[in-house]
Parts: sequence; C-alpha cells; structure tokens
Amino acid sequence: MAEKPGLTLEDIVDADGRYSVEAFEFVRDGLSYVVQKIHGEGHGDSEAEAQDRHVTGQQLSLGLRDYALMRYGPLARAVLSHMGIQRSNDFGHIVYLMIDTGYMRKTEEDDLHDFDDVFEFAQAFAPPVRPSVTSPVVFQLAPPQSAGSGSA
Repeated sequence: MAEKPGLTLEDIVDADGRYSVEAFEFVRDGLSYVVQKIHGEGHGDSEAEAQDRHVTGQQLSLGLRDYALMRYGPLARAVLSHMGIQRSNDFGHIVYLMIDTGYMRKTEEDDLHDFDDVFEFAQAFAPPVRPSVTSPVVFQLAPPQSAGSGSA
C-alpha cells in the first residue's frame, strides 16, 4: 500500500461527510478478504507483488457483498446503510477517497465507474424466502384428560 499521509480515517470522514469510519474500515478489511479469496495468501510488499494481487472494482464490489453477508448475515443491508453505503457506487467512492489520501493504490486501468451498478443492493441483500406453511398436520396432540376421568 502507499505510504499513509498524516490524515486519519476520522479526518477523511469529517471532510467528506457521506460515510462513517466503520464504512472505511469495512472496505479496508473487505479488500483484504477479497484479495485473499482471489489470489490466496501473500504479502504484496513489493510493487510487482502488489500489482499481481490487484482486484478490479467489479471484483471488489462483489467480494464486499459476500464479505458483508458473511460478516453481518441477514442484517448486512441495514448495517451497510447505517454506515452510509446504499449501492456499489458507494464502495467506489470510499475506495477513491482512500486512494486520494494514500491509504490505497490504483492502476492506470482503474476507474471510479468500475463500481457503478455492479449489483442491486435490494436484491443482493434481500432476506431469504421462507417456505409457506401449507403442509398437512403431521401429528395431532390428544386432548387433555380431565382429572376425574380415566379407565379402571
């Protein structure tokens, strides 16, 4: 990664105002998850190694979707929304804010528009469909017996 400037994530959040610190941390942590999923373990310390471990905006968006579902389960959409993330474009805006401030790097081929409409949030984070209860009764409880009745 590029050498980090004197700006903290809190400084970026204060200056931009769209996303929470947690959104930046989620994207940073999610990037590590996506790179590991796509390229496997590795350090990427040199420029060449970092280039070999590059992911595209589309790959990152789809990976962040999976990371959110893994991390937050059915609450993923609500948690991301609370952070200010409503669509895949928001992942791109966060990434480019981090690039502009030296927290991440990009290649010449990378573009903010790589994050546009990668997937539909409402569909990607829709709650699972529950089966309807239309099956016949499998068992039936016997009615309780009164205290005075019984067979002798």
